[in-house]
Amino acid sequence: MAREIFETKRKALKINLNPDIYGTFAEIGAGQEVARNFFEAGAASGTIAKTMSAYDMAFSDAIYGAEESGRYVSRTRLTKMIEHEFNLLTERLQGHKYANKTFFAFADTVTTLNFAKTNEPHGWVGIRFQHEVGGPTNDIVIHIRLLDSDNRLQSKVLGIIGVNLVFAAYFYANDPQTMIESLVDNLSVGSVEIDLVKVSGPIFEQVNERLINLYLIAKGFANAAIFRPDGRAVQIKDYLYKKNIIILRTKYRQKSNPNFDLFNLAVEQFRKNTQAVPEDTVVLIEVLMGNALDEDNTITDADLNYFAERAEYLCSTGNNIMVSNFRRNNHLAEFVKTFRPKHVGIATNVSNLRNIFTSDNYNKEQYTNELLTYISGMFSKDVKLYAYPYLNKKNNEIITTKNMTVSEEAKPLFDFLIKNHYIVDIENYDEKFVKTV
Repeated sequence: MAREIFETKRKALKINLNPDIYGTFAEIGAGQEVARNFFEAGAASGTIAKTMSAYDMAFSDAIYGAEESGRYVSRTRLTKMIEHEFNLLTERLQGHKYANKTFFAFADTVTTLNFAKTNEPHGWVGIRFQHEVGGPTNDIVIHIRLLDSDNRLQSKVLGIIGVNLVFAAYFYANDPQTMIESLVDNLSVGSVEIDLVKVSGPIFEQVNERLINLYLIAKGFANAAIFRPDGRAVQIKDYLYKKNIIILRTKYRQKSNPNFDLFNLAVEQFRKNTQAVPEDTVVLIEVLMGNALDEDNTITDADLNYFAERAEYLCSTGNNIMVSNFRRNNHLAEFVKTFRPKHVGIATNVSNLRNIFTSDNYNKEQYTNELLTYISGMFSKDVKLYAYPYLNKKNNEIITTKNMTVSEEAKPLFDFLIKNHYIVDIENYDEKFVKTV
């Protein structure tokens, strides 16, 4: 049965009329849009113990403590806000009046679009809540990117997401997929991206964090998710911002391990070419989800579980893992370039290049346009393809960029990319590590 999607005002009113739910709203950066929705719904006194906005940094630091990083739109700031506000609730609200209350502390720290439209609007939103009176606490934390081109619309989106999060905490926490789906209830497509969900507490004890973050991709809420070698999800921009990045692309349902031997050579060559040091370099193995999605951008539970298991296994090899929906290299490159990296290397098999530069794989009339779109999105002075060879089983020949087949109409462009080192052959490989495709 399809889930009934309640309007934002109805969600807020349903919470306000529930005598057991009581808490605080602390909001920094986009007004008090979440609290406003609860006030306007009516009966807010049944839910709201306090609302506040510590906009001035001196006030904010006096209340929550200073941020060593100097970044106030950050997960650490959100955590301090939630902890401080929830502790105040439990300290100050004692006695018979509050004996049957389940407390919550909602917080957000957000930057919306500035007047000059030169910043990247994003924010951290979270809630700490009890699911039973006097019980332990649970946390839900999300990172969002606000995509509207008007800061008033962005503030409205934030207000709706906040209501959705509070409602999800109390009504959908036992169903993680519904919990995540409901975060964008009553929002238009393209107004927000949710690229990280973190949960903790007894109610989420059985929740697979990899699975819920992969679900963000499957539902189209995010383009990619990154997991550290310990399997924990990370916020992509924080992890990749101004770093050297080298990525190995792997296929959906790839049965064998990635070709680590050739990839390690690509990493070495990337570091040599860019003078990147290990401390400032992120090495990623990408698992492509895009080909598993159907036309409606949905995915089966079996496939979703496969990606979670595949990510877990690859993390166990000591690598950072990225699961994405980028079907083409240029889409991946365009995504990574938004994090202002120093240098980017994408390791791919020469057979993939052969497909790109073979016009027979395309509509002949559209081929040149598609190829130019690919090239313009793919390459820049800081983005290069590192091509590892494959074995042509028919004639037992190792194929590199030097002997691969290229369509006549694409050859001048291909030669340009090779000559100017936008496409680089992996060197000094051992032939025993070269595999068939």
